[in-house]
Amino acid sequence: MAGDSLIHMDTPIFILLLILLVWVGWLTFSFRRLHARYMLFTGGVSRNTLDTVLTKIIKENTKSQQAIAELMSRCATIEKEERLHIQKIGLLRFNPFKDTGGDHSFILTLADSYDTGVVITALYARTGMRWYAKRVVKGKGIEHELSDEEKRALSLAEHTK
Repeated sequence: MAGDSLIHMDTPIFILLLILLVWVGWLTFSFRRLHARYMLFTGGVSRNTLDTVLTKIIKENTKSQQAIAELMSRCATIEKEERLHIQKIGLLRFNPFKDTGGDHSFILTLADSYDTGVVITALYARTGMRWYAKRVVKGKGIEHELSDEEKRALSLAEHTK
């Protein structure tokens, strides 16, 4: 009986030691995982302190913010200037004379987003080809009035945005 009581009294100590062993194992695992993350964060160089790494990240973040601000400014400038580039192209083939067959004449319209640009008209006749160019500002002819066909070509160009 004396042997039974000794084993029976050691059971709480054994359970306590087992719990402590599991606790130490879990702490060891957690510490190793934390250490691995720290080494990944500091670039694997143990002499880098957390302050050094954070200072480096803050400096890089500041540079990135400045670069983003510069790119946003450039994009705004490009978006503003792109409205002045040719964006609308219209081509209209037609027959201005009843005595010639086919739609050999045409009107080419090149305009920016403000309907400013040029209308080029090529009239085909049996005696030859004649070319005309008219400047257009805000959809209206400047020096010369636009013909109905030229207005139609400009209208077609507006729909090709």
